[in-house]
Amino acid sequence: MEAIIEADTKQRRAQMGERLRQIRHGQGMTLADVARQSGLAISTVSKVERGVMALTYDRFSQLADGLGVDIAELFTDEGERFAPGGLSVARKGDYRLHETGNYRYEMLFPEVWRKAMTPILGSVKPHEKTRIDRFVTHPGQEFLLVLDGRVTVHLEGIDPITLEEGDSIYFDSNRGHLYASALDRESRILVVCTELAEDNPQALPGDLKGN
Repeated sequence: MEAIIEADTKQRRAQMGERLRQIRHGQGMTLADVARQSGLAISTVSKVERGVMALTYDRFSQLADGLGVDIAELFTDEGERFAPGGLSVARKGDYRLHETGNYRYEMLFPEVWRKAMTPILGSVKPHEKTRIDRFVTHPGQEFLLVLDGRVTVHLEGIDPITLEEGDSIYFDSNRGHLYASALDRESRILVVCTELAEDNPQALPGDLKGN
């Protein structure tokens, strides 16, 4: 079973890498161009393109910004920009899966580009399987709701907050953050991220700004 899961993960990373290469070539950009415009290392961009690395949400966001595309466009080449009066329905199981060391992201509405919000269903691993060596930080605001289990929210500069099933939290995602299941099993969450045009990183104290 583990071998099947690993093979599936490798396949998804390869597909993501091919999609990144497709966008980059379409933009007439080199790896160095993407690295410079996204703020990521050339080696990081190269590893993603070769399917040997999965990025966390914040670095995903940087990569999309560097390419000048919506995050959703990294998952599919078939999509349309959300228009005034628009509507889209996601049935159960309609998502694009992306796994990192700590999370399993189920990206909702990948075919809807330039959304004001990025809705994500996900699973978070228990503390003992979670890497807490680097906080995630990105522009915007973030909402988290615990659907199943118990989740500890680590926020840079303050004590961890534990949320029970049905509890939620809303915060400035310029503040470093990390989630982990407080149980000996994975917990399920719904996360909604938004990047506002008027968002201002200066709103946080200097020692808590995103890097």
